[in-house]
Amino acid sequence: MTPITKRRLSNFKANKRAFWALWIFLALFVLSLIAEFVANDKPIMVRYDGKTRFPIFKFYSEYDYGGDYQTEADYLDPVVQCLIRSNGDETCFEDTQTPQGNGKIIWAPVRYSFNTIAKEGNGSLNPPSARHWFGTDSQSRDVFARVLYGFRLTVIFAFLVTFSSSVIAITLGAIMGYFGGRVDLYTQRFVEIWSTMPTLFVIIILSSFLDITFLLMVLIVTIFHWTGLVNLVRAEFLRARNFEYVRAAKALGVGDFTIMRRHVLPNAMVATLTYMPFMITGAIGTLATLDYLGVGLPAAYPSLGEMAKEASAAISSGWWLIWAAFATYTVILTLLIFIFEGVRDAFDPRKVFK
Repeated sequence: MTPITKRRLSNFKANKRAFWALWIFLALFVLSLIAEFVANDKPIMVRYDGKTRFPIFKFYSEYDYGGDYQTEADYLDPVVQCLIRSNGDETCFEDTQTPQGNGKIIWAPVRYSFNTIAKEGNGSLNPPSARHWFGTDSQSRDVFARVLYGFRLTVIFAFLVTFSSSVIAITLGAIMGYFGGRVDLYTQRFVEIWSTMPTLFVIIILSSFLDITFLLMVLIVTIFHWTGLVNLVRAEFLRARNFEYVRAAKALGVGDFTIMRRHVLPNAMVATLTYMPFMITGAIGTLATLDYLGVGLPAAYPSLGEMAKEASAAISSGWWLIWAAFATYTVILTLLIFIFEGVRDAFDPRKVFK
């Protein structure tokens, strides 16, 4: 590990707010990555007829448990649970209250996935309870499960969009600022024209006739998301290209792209990282807006924007939806901003923490 890297890590650790925000965010993100083991309407493990099965990973029909249908088993159905516990006893179709046998079912802590329709309770919009920690929405879906899966989807989407947009912006900004002249002039005109595009309306138009998937949505948002950073990177390269050590490297015959990567880019990282939180929050806001308007990801995806839409529609009868949507976005945005503030200060050579 180089001394510069050690100093950056030391500066980041010294920023207690950023340090603890990173650990809290990592804990929440890891929890969302294993969401299938936390909230799922399929058991983690089933012991049936002396064999161990993992329905969370593999398809099993009701027929595989002694039932009549070839469709996937509904593990929340008392009949299916009875068949598993009694190893396929036919009396389960008559009496599901007293199953016999050595079959076992190991469930996730929450027995609902993001798209599971809860059949118990007084219809839709059930308040928080021991069974539904965050209540249910207008379609009788568990809000906690939707928050957990939606958190993962939103964060991964924001990171993919920010990373791909940063690659485009840094590449173009570096070329514009380092070479200058006509390269800078022509590229700058293109960036100005592209940045004036009505991004939200263009995305809505594209979403109306394209079969939107997660990766396609990432690509569409990335196409319009890089313009804010490119001018910042261009200014940093334009300023740093006349530094003495850059001129010395040129005099020694070092290639332009080597100079850009080794000597100029590290100096531009502070400004780049300063703008990074705005790119992440912008990507999250774009996805939430599109989902709220109903032109974002399909209904098959767990969407925090759709949850916010339902919260606004049930503002008087579903107060828990409002707090769930508000708290989720607040936690995501606050933690990410704190983390990137710490990263920015760690890369800034003028910042020294004790």
